Amino acid sequence: MIDVVFQLLIFFIVVLKQQDVLSRLEVMRPAAQADVRLPGLEILVYNQTRFGGEGFSLMGRQVPLGELDARFSRLSAYDKGMGVTVKCSADSLHANLVKVLDVCAKHELMNISVLSM
Repeated sequence: MIDVVFQLLIFFIVVLKQQDVLSRLEVMRPAAQADVRLPGLEILVYNQTRFGGEGFSLMGRQVPLGELDARFSRLSAYDKGMGVTVKCSADSLHANLVKVLDVCAKHELMNISVLSM
């Protein structure tokens, strides 16, 4: 009888499907005032299907994520306290914002502002 209970317990532990709580989080991006200009680098995260490319723009120039990573590597060697402003379009993917923030964290850039347009 005890063996059957243990086998059922193991069966239910293996078959039990955990719900992924993190994939269902509601994320609200802060809204920006009209024409906000902050010192430092300005990155635009936009909907990549509309304009082509990966969906990133650095100082008004479209760049792939790898180039963004390389530029941050060089710039962070000079000043880790540099300000970074990340502006997101309303229809951009949240995953692209997370990629940019991951690159900033990789290079220890912590003075980051995130705005929605």
